[in-house]
Amino acid sequence: MKHLLSLQELNRDELLAILRLGLEIKRHPQDYYNACERKGLLMLFQKTSTRTLLSFQAGIGQMGGYPVVMDWDKSNFSLSPIQYEVRYASRNCDAIMARLKKHEDVLELARYSRVPVINGCCDKYHPCQALADLMTVYEVSGTFDSITLTYVGIHNNVANSLVAGCMTLGIRLILVTPIVNEASWDEALMQRAFASGWVERMDRLEDAAAQSDYVYTDTWIDMEFYHDPEYQGERERRMKTMLPFQVNRTTLGQSTAYLLHDMPIHPGFEIEAELVESKRSRIYEQAENRMHVQKALLLHLLADKEVDMCALP
Repeated sequence: MKHLLSLQELNRDELLAILRLGLEIKRHPQDYYNACERKGLLMLFQKTSTRTLLSFQAGIGQMGGYPVVMDWDKSNFSLSPIQYEVRYASRNCDAIMARLKKHEDVLELARYSRVPVINGCCDKYHPCQALADLMTVYEVSGTFDSITLTYVGIHNNVANSLVAGCMTLGIRLILVTPIVNEASWDEALMQRAFASGWVERMDRLEDAAAQSDYVYTDTWIDMEFYHDPEYQGERERRMKTMLPFQVNRTTLGQSTAYLLHDMPIHPGFEIEAELVESKRSRIYEQAENRMHVQKALLLHLLADKEVDMCALP
């Protein structure tokens, strides 16, 4: 049974096939209206969401399937060991998408599930976001050859899955990440990344942007803590440290790089407001591509599930 938990599960051929299928679905959605007919997607949410909820719910519905949305904290997943709940839940659906706080809980779901599990975001990885990011680059540039992408911001779950995807596809990735989210750090992944030659660090956004085809930024504040009064000290620390790394006309200099942001956007913090709507921005296409590439991902995982089921005695 295949799952998508970090983006490290896919080899280059599999990843390229999903991205290309995502583009095909985007161009010809009508050809896939019945691709998931009567297939059920259980959507488990422990973290707030806009794009993950809308994109998966719309995506499975547009392919003839149906979503079941469940609040983790209002279900017995919050009361009983995960292994028991998922053994039951996975008998009632064809795939599970889980947006949870802890990566360990996502792993536990996958360990005991009878159906494919998709990590819709956790503290360590955000593979669905990275799929949309990579699809957007491929859609705009038509290739991954000789592409340089800069990620500027907190080293977090998005950065980890982007690192994994860029290594797999052979994209040069520059990390401008003066703060590391300790809960997100993956030492083994980063050791492989730096040894691969595809991933490097720079201290100045200006230097990285000058070499880049894409500049990608993200919120500096963890979404679940954004309005938490107990988090205000950490929030102020991050703001002070990160403000020199804001994506703006000064830090971009003469760069003509396309601009990416995984949203939600906090204009005036991680990015200058005018740049969000600028000609070089591909932010809204990037967000839209969540749905298209997740459709492709579902088809990939469900096809593999059918092969597994047919192989059973």
